Amino acid sequence: MKLLPITSLVLLSLGALSAVQAETRTKPLTLTDIMHFESLGKPVIADNGRVFAVESAPDRGDSHTIIKNVHTGQDYNIAGGSEPMISHNGRYVAMVVKPSLLTVETSDAKTKKQLKADMVLLDTQTGTQTRFERVKEFAFSHAGNHLAIWFEADEETPKDPKEAIETAEILTGGPVKAEKSKVDKFDQGRRFSLINLENQAQRIDAEHVTAYVFDKDSRRLALAINDIANQRHQLRLVDLTSQQQSTVFESNSQQIGALALAKNGRWLAFTQGKDSELPYGRSYQLSLVDLQSGKLSKIPESPEWKLNRYTSLSFSLDSERLFFGRVPEVSQQLSLKKITEEKDLYDKEIVTGLRGLKVWHGDDPRIKPNEIKQYEKEQQRTYLAVLHLGSNNVVQLGDQTVPDVTISQHKRFMLASSDLPYRKMTTWAGFYQDYYLVDINTGRKVLFLTQQPSDAEPTLSGKGKYVAYYQQGHVYLYDIAEGRRTNLTQSLKVSFADEDHDYPSSAPGYGFGPWLKDDAGFLVYDKYDVWQFNTESKAGFVLTAGQGRAQKIQYRIEGLVDNPDEPTELSHNATVLLHGYSDKTKADGFYQATLGTAGVNTLMQGEYKLSVLGRSKDADTLLFSKERFDLFPDLYTASYNAPQNAVKQTELDKQRQAFNWSQSELVHWTNGDGKPLDGVLIKPTHYQQGKRYPVLVYYYQVMTDRLHAFPSMHINHRPNFAWYADNGYAIFLPDIRFDIGYPGASSVQALTSGVQKLIDIGIADPNAIGLQGHSWSGYQTVFAITQTKMFKAAVAGAPVANMISGYSGIRHGTGLARQFQYETGQSRIGASLFAAPQKYIENSPVFYADRIQTPLMIMFGDKDDAVPWEQGIEMYLAMRRAGKEVVFLQYEDEPHHLKKYPNKLDYSIRMMEYFDHYLKGRPAPEWLSKVTV
Repeated sequence: MKLLPITSLVLLSLGALSAVQAETRTKPLTLTDIMHFESLGKPVIADNGRVFAVESAPDRGDSHTIIKNVHTGQDYNIAGGSEPMISHNGRYVAMVVKPSLLTVETSDAKTKKQLKADMVLLDTQTGTQTRFERVKEFAFSHAGNHLAIWFEADEETPKDPKEAIETAEILTGGPVKAEKSKVDKFDQGRRFSLINLENQAQRIDAEHVTAYVFDKDSRRLALAINDIANQRHQLRLVDLTSQQQSTVFESNSQQIGALALAKNGRWLAFTQGKDSELPYGRSYQLSLVDLQSGKLSKIPESPEWKLNRYTSLSFSLDSERLFFGRVPEVSQQLSLKKITEEKDLYDKEIVTGLRGLKVWHGDDPRIKPNEIKQYEKEQQRTYLAVLHLGSNNVVQLGDQTVPDVTISQHKRFMLASSDLPYRKMTTWAGFYQDYYLVDINTGRKVLFLTQQPSDAEPTLSGKGKYVAYYQQGHVYLYDIAEGRRTNLTQSLKVSFADEDHDYPSSAPGYGFGPWLKDDAGFLVYDKYDVWQFNTESKAGFVLTAGQGRAQKIQYRIEGLVDNPDEPTELSHNATVLLHGYSDKTKADGFYQATLGTAGVNTLMQGEYKLSVLGRSKDADTLLFSKERFDLFPDLYTASYNAPQNAVKQTELDKQRQAFNWSQSELVHWTNGDGKPLDGVLIKPTHYQQGKRYPVLVYYYQVMTDRLHAFPSMHINHRPNFAWYADNGYAIFLPDIRFDIGYPGASSVQALTSGVQKLIDIGIADPNAIGLQGHSWSGYQTVFAITQTKMFKAAVAGAPVANMISGYSGIRHGTGLARQFQYETGQSRIGASLFAAPQKYIENSPVFYADRIQTPLMIMFGDKDDAVPWEQGIEMYLAMRRAGKEVVFLQYEDEPHHLKKYPNKLDYSIRMMEYFDHYLKGRPAPEWLSKVTV
């Protein structure tokens, strides 16, 4: 054996080390890199748990879909794919393929309107891909053996109207006027295809299809075909086994509307109305086909109620009832008179009939802007009714007094609600509901809960015997048959109200878990633990044995099968997966509990964040993600009962590994009142012990639950944490705890004490602290700089500056007044303007603009739909008048959060330049230093 000299060994070792370093060397993160950085979304898993699909999309650019067989490892990557859908057995995956970003950006406005998405069908066994162009909608049958494809309307080649008129005049021998099509868009049918996936040569194509529906057992498909131009209307039924078609209804004048097929295969329901009537005012008739006998019957109409274009149909799972929507019969409105001759010019009735006026009354249930926003929803509102197929009896369940009824399966009673008594007070008090139980046999309504906050919805048991609900810190059980309610928690020492609630309103509860089978019991949460209550004995016990409260871990049941038809019910001894979140470490874990037995079994826990994304219906496969600040949330699959043995299925963390990356850690301190607070510290990528750094403070309310969250890799209204860390900034995310009536002061106290902690431990440069917030934290930012000199630069997006003018401002997105935000909501004043005017002044930064010594950059979209953008103008003008450093960025035609990519990118660049100038001493960019004339 030949020995190498020692010097040669050293050189070889150094060379090998250099090679390793070259392989692991990372690069700086740029905005362009962020544009290309991909994130996962819209994951789905096959019912048998064998295949999953997920959309992977960059911040800017075209998405692709990742499909993988978790058993064989076979994977596919479909360029342009998004919104995947998987067949029942996982063999086929269908997905949307939108026009590429380059195609969209290089098209003119007219061409953009004509661009439509395609659909790609992937056979995961063979790898075959089939592309279908201009697809509007697609769906697999429930068994997954058939695929329905509904295409976009065909592009019509525009004709020269003059040429068309001349041609018509030649044919008719007389003058012809140009006319618009009389076919409303609602009535326009589209091309349709049904593909047998087991034999794709078997394909059914149809034109003028306006609706289709599969039955739940995948035996049949119903098609509504409406060809108004040729006065041909057909209701077809397709046998999915034989591929044979039959026509069950045909007409030359009756437009076919909604469709429904019963699960037992016996019934087909549909609506029909005269095609000569415009769909907006068309009345429909409910019809029912007995598919065993072929008999078609029309359900008798009601003089008080009618069906319209928005009527939907659905059968109960036992096929004994048909649910449908109706609206009250109303008299036809009189049309406005028009000016047709000279005397009409002076007719007061005709002239004022053309006015543009809205009258606001003090007793209006909704203020006019909100009424306008709700108009379309109210126009489409229908009231639930039920047809009992055995008796052919129709019962109206919802009405103008109790409008909202929730369909429940296998139950005599349904939950219904009404916000009508509280619509006026919504303006200042928030949202409330009355709750009723509706008897589906008689329509009789029993009021059992009044003025319940809208975020405290009751839960109905599986068999419909009980209702559980939360109210004023306690959990109640209502026995429907006996009409008796029981406070289940009055003797317990544990509170079921949100212990951290710092709003001027009643504290909400923590929510309910699932019901047990046969209505034997239900699960409910306190802050930390899961409780199981028995409906018969009314007794309860801590399923998690108090370990949650003892260890400060918040346990919640996760990974239940998502069933859209009816909620999941658990057997009395079921084993359930628990997600646990540690209040102390902010880390997650998976745990296990068995119903009926107190105790928790730890499956996995660590310094990361876990998110359950789905579970297969017919297998126990769990799909979840695991992440840290320095670990991308890749997908994992595992047995529902053993997530600790998970297999990693995606590898998107590789893109992070190419860049410089920081880490996050938890910081503890106490504020001036001695209250303990936490925050997240993200150190600069190349952090050196003992060196002080510029700090960017970003916050809102509670932020420490983001300790182990991977940073959002998007360019938007927020600073990108990874980018700032790689550019030498420490990022600080402090928790803010508010005192009612003093939101501004309590925020400042948390901010300044937290930043002081960073200064004390040698991280922060006290002369280079920046503050950034948006919306609620935009307000806090502007207020903070009126109270302290600690911050050397601040950026506030969409801030409220003046609570007095903001109090009666309008949220233009919803049309709601902003009063409730101050009296009971986020702004936390806790009283009306006239009850506590001084508090509105004390918490409004605009009144203290003359005290500001911190440069401020304000950003607003001038179509802000949440905060009136005039709030930004008020602050800008106040600082301008006081001679303070201020710059205002007005983004045109933008809402509360910037939507247009050029604007998002521009704002991100300017924000970094702004902080670099004031915190790092870099030269001011021209846009900041140059005064426009």
